[in-house]
Amino acid sequence: MLLAFPTPVESLLSAAWSWLPIMVEVLLIVAGGLLLSEVLRQSGGQAALAGWIRDRSGHSVSTILLVVHGVTPFAEALTGFGIGVTIGIPLLAHFGLSPRKVVVVGLLGLCAIPWGSMGPGTLIAASMSGVSFHDLGVASAVVNIVPFVVTGIVAAWLTSPVEQRVSAVVQGALSGIGLTIAVAVMNMVFGTAPAGALGALIMAAVHLLRAGRDENAAALQDVGRKALTSYLLILGGVLVAGWVVRLAGLSENWRYVASPALWLFIAAAWFARGVPERQATLRAWKSWGQVAPITGLFIVLGILMAVSGMAAFLAQALASMGQAYLPIAPFVGAVGGFVTGSNSGANAMFATTQAEIARSLGLDVLWFMAVHNVAAAFLLMASPGKVEMAIQLAGDSAAEQRRWIQATVLWVAFAVVGILALVNTLVIGGYAANFLRG
Repeated sequence: MLLAFPTPVESLLSAAWSWLPIMVEVLLIVAGGLLLSEVLRQSGGQAALAGWIRDRSGHSVSTILLVVHGVTPFAEALTGFGIGVTIGIPLLAHFGLSPRKVVVVGLLGLCAIPWGSMGPGTLIAASMSGVSFHDLGVASAVVNIVPFVVTGIVAAWLTSPVEQRVSAVVQGALSGIGLTIAVAVMNMVFGTAPAGALGALIMAAVHLLRAGRDENAAALQDVGRKALTSYLLILGGVLVAGWVVRLAGLSENWRYVASPALWLFIAAAWFARGVPERQATLRAWKSWGQVAPITGLFIVLGILMAVSGMAAFLAQALASMGQAYLPIAPFVGAVGGFVTGSNSGANAMFATTQAEIARSLGLDVLWFMAVHNVAAAFLLMASPGKVEMAIQLAGDSAAEQRRWIQATVLWVAFAVVGILALVNTLVIGGYAANFLRG
């Protein structure tokens, strides 16, 4: 890149300095999410909370949707990096499903990745494309109606008896619409970072009420209550600190007080009543050592592409395709998500280029990037790393069905991206408007 697009050292240093705060914030969010997850796992807090939810719910379609559109997205929104699956799959394993269906339905819960780990991937996309983080979050929530509805329909279809499939599919579609509305409203009212967690929490409450209450269910254990309080501490900290910063009219530098990068560590320390145990810290450090360098290097790659002019060059070349590029764009983002296994990595690679193409074609950059962001996020559930993690959680029986599981998740993922390609072509590209005018 640097040979083909010579760039002054001063420009590289200036870009590095301006992007350093965002990179540090993203990597700290990753670290905090992994640490909290490990602390809760080692203490039994996650298991206690999962068991309580399982015991309070029945075995209806609402219970399945509770996991797909409630529990898993909520946990994923707070911690990220597929951690939501580690809560969702143990729950699903107690609902009488075959191991391969447990894995597929568990992976479908990764449908709110744009808000995973409280949105660092969306933050990167917004920063690199020059649009508002808040606005991109709202637009992504609207576009994400496609993944939300499709995951609800597929989960309901796979887990319901043949004679009940029609009503189950309707419930799945309605659940997806409900989650779309909840996340969009939370995004508009409270901001992008907590929107996924708040929206999923609302849908979890709705499905718990629909599933009814088992009077014989045991009360939530103390460690489970403490785990739930830790999650609420993160949400409350981000929301309250954000309000204080805005109401006080403080400078942009104060926004870090409301960053998940801070509150994830505070929640982990609160749960551990001080410094987390050495074993939990070491395991989180080991995981961070695997995830952080990849995430950071993809951000560096994206910065170099932007500063060197490579992104603009690629954008100009691809924009020469004109409107024909519109149905291709979501697949470009999706492949980035599949290859990197990270919404942050996919956006760091392609956000600048995609935004430049949108500007070259005279399109609405915000909505074009919303489609890109959602497509890049959704194919994460089909990435080999996520599939393998889910299979390991479900046990040896699921491992024997690895090929079926991978193929099924890929079909669902590409169906969603195909619909997003139509949205990009007919809505974002204005084909529908041009047709009506003609």
